[in-house]
Amino acid sequence: MQNKKTILIISIAIVLLLSGVIIYLISRVRNTEKEMLEMVEMASYEKEQLENEYTDMALEVEGQMLKIDNDSIFKLLEKEQKRVQLLLEELRTVKVTNARRIAELKEELASVRKVTKYYIAQVDSLNRVNEVLKKENIEVREKMSIATKTIDTLMLQKDKLSQTVRIASQLEAKNIVVDLLNDKGRKTKYVRKVDNIRVSFSISKNITASVGNKYIYLRIATPDGQVLVKNDANKFLFEDNEIAYSSKKEIEYSGEELQCIIYYKVTETLIEGNYRADLFVDGHLIGTEEFVIE
Repeated sequence: MQNKKTILIISIAIVLLLSGVIIYLISRVRNTEKEMLEMVEMASYEKEQLENEYTDMALEVEGQMLKIDNDSIFKLLEKEQKRVQLLLEELRTVKVTNARRIAELKEELASVRKVTKYYIAQVDSLNRVNEVLKKENIEVREKMSIATKTIDTLMLQKDKLSQTVRIASQLEAKNIVVDLLNDKGRKTKYVRKVDNIRVSFSISKNITASVGNKYIYLRIATPDGQVLVKNDANKFLFEDNEIAYSSKKEIEYSGEELQCIIYYKVTETLIEGNYRADLFVDGHLIGTEEFVIE
C-alpha cells in the first residue's frame, strides 16, 4: 500500500514537472516568435529605408546630370546612375530575411554616394575654373574691344592725315592764261584764224610734293563737250579711269615755283563758243580756265 502511494506521488511530481517544462518551452517559443517578428519588422523597416535612400540617390544623380555640360563627367555619372538603378531593382526583390545581402547593398550605396560626391566635387571645381576663365575672357574681350577701337581711331586719324598730306602734296596751277594764236604767232580771237592754243601758267611752290620729272596734261573741252585730241591713244590715268588729253609736256619739278607754257596745234575745225582748259599732273586736276572763241 505504501508503495502504491509512493508511486502515485512520484507520478504526480513527474506530471507537474513535465507540465512546468512544457509551459516554459511554450513561453520561450512565444517569446522567440515575438523576437523574430520584431526582427522581421526591423529588417523590413531598414529595407524600406534603404530603398528610399537608393531612390533619393537616383534622383540626386539625375539632377546633377542636368546641370553638367562636361561630357566625360556626364558619362561617369550616367554609369553610376545605371548602377544605382540596378541595385535598387535588386533590393526590391531581395527577401527581408536576407540580412547579409541587404547589408552588402547598403555598403554599395555608400560606395556610390562616395563616388558621386567626388564627381560632383570635380564638376564644382571645373565650374569655378570656368567662371574664372569666363571672367578673364570677358576682360580680354573688353580690352580687345578697347584696343580695336583705339586702332580704328588711329587708322582713321592716319587716313585723314594721309589724305591731308596727299592734298597738301598736290601741285597747283595759278595765273592761267589762254591765248589764241594765228599762223604767225599773233593773238587772235576769231575762230577761223586760230592756229595754236597757248596755255601759260605757273606751278606753285610746294615743299611736300614729290620732285622730279613729271608730265603736264592739257585737256581742252569744246562748247559741245568734246575733247580736242590728235590721237585716240592719247590718254592718261585720272581717278582710276583713262581719259583723253589734248596735249602734254614733260617738266622737271624741284619744289619751287615753275613757269610753264603748253601748246595745242589746231588741225580741226573749231566752233564758236565757250571752251575750257584743264591741267593735270600726277593724276590730279591742278587748274582750270575757261575761254571764248568768237
